[in-house]
Amino acid sequence: MAVRPAIEIETGAAPRATVMLMHGLGADGNDFAPIVPELAPMLAAVGPVRFVFPNAPERPVTINGGYVMPAWYDILGPGRPEDEAGLRASQSEIEALIAREKARGVPAGRLVLAGFSQGCAMALLTGLRHAERLAGIVGLSGYLPLAASTAAERHPANAATPIFLAHGRQDEIVTLARATASRDALLQLGAPVQWREYAMPHSVCAEEIADLGRFLVEVLGSAQAG
Repeated sequence: MAVRPAIEIETGAAPRATVMLMHGLGADGNDFAPIVPELAPMLAAVGPVRFVFPNAPERPVTINGGYVMPAWYDILGPGRPEDEAGLRASQSEIEALIAREKARGVPAGRLVLAGFSQGCAMALLTGLRHAERLAGIVGLSGYLPLAASTAAERHPANAATPIFLAHGRQDEIVTLARATASRDALLQLGAPVQWREYAMPHSVCAEEIADLGRFLVEVLGSAQAG
């Protein structure tokens, strides 16, 4: 599969670890690039890291009146089915990006799959089903998609992969209740979830970035030691 161009930032020469972070609805790969200078000092302990910020395809989004925008999948609206075809297509694109990192010398065990909002959904969808153990999975301000099929489809390789989930208590886009339901579904599957809540809306905050940095050091440091 052809790989869509992504934004890439490396914290040093010859990185041997990757953090791949998918943006939210209507944004692009530049959206989270500003977090790299904040995380880089913390990540110095684990060596050079490549940050990859993929770009979602442009597609009509039903809930936004069919307006065409960057979106990993369509959102049909409350009470409507999930866009499984769109989710699966974007999953394949992210798998191709993971394969590219492996070809560039970063094994799956040194890669963290992360995302915000729609990107969180893609990180959970893809990470839990990936056939090789990842270093970690990160979900910010999002939810677990295709939850009913997760137990049957998740791969044993990532059954014990650490998961960092963070959410704002004032989030009106993806409600806290939806996020905690996703957390609980993952815990029922035995996934090792680290859960964080913050006094914020559908966004990120400095405390969250600091907690994310500590999680990345933990999982990439463990992978390095292993």
